[in-house]
Amino acid sequence: MPRAALFDVDGTLTDTTYLHVHAWWEALRQSGHKVPTATLHRAIGLGGGDLIAQVLGEGRDRDQDQVISAAHKTLFATCHERLGALEGARELLRALHDRGWVLVLVTSAVGGELAAMRRALDVDELIAHLASAADVERGKPAPDSVEHARDLVGAAREQTVFIGDSVWDMRAASRAEVTALGVLSGGIPRADLEEAGAQEIYEGPADLLTRLDESAYARLERDT
Repeated sequence: MPRAALFDVDGTLTDTTYLHVHAWWEALRQSGHKVPTATLHRAIGLGGGDLIAQVLGEGRDRDQDQVISAAHKTLFATCHERLGALEGARELLRALHDRGWVLVLVTSAVGGELAAMRRALDVDELIAHLASAADVERGKPAPDSVEHARDLVGAAREQTVFIGDSVWDMRAASRAEVTALGVLSGGIPRADLEEAGAQEIYEGPADLLTRLDESAYARLERDT
């Protein structure tokens, strides 16, 4: 039975969380909305439509949603060529690949944004599958994207680990009944990740890499 290592990308493997915060802040400002950056930070990890609903509420003018999303996409695109992988991200992916894990990127990014992050990681040869927002009807925190990624590998829930940096990642993994690992590299507090279902928490990819032999990955390897 294959073992699936599922990864969020923004804030987990690439240093993009605060770039998204600024792009969403400016996109909303251009449409006449003043949303605190702290509020936006907590919403990062949701798909575009869900993020707008989270920060503006259900009573908003929904006709603006498409304009705001398009503005965010345009603003974030100005950063594409400068995106960087987090310390240890490539090495972590390579280490898990060498240990026999099947790697899947699980992300709400699509199109040019996803392509830019893949260039920043520069490990396409290690990635078996991509599960993007375009593949499912509901984004995180619904379990759909995690379940779709697991299905791509053909892995059992007990042989699947999902790692992410947001509460939305942890809730999606918990609802999909897979092992949920959190990283602090996206700036979300440890307590929030734990409350959302994180079973282990690391500072970032580099920290997990140094502790890989004591992590959930190693434990699941020993159990099979």
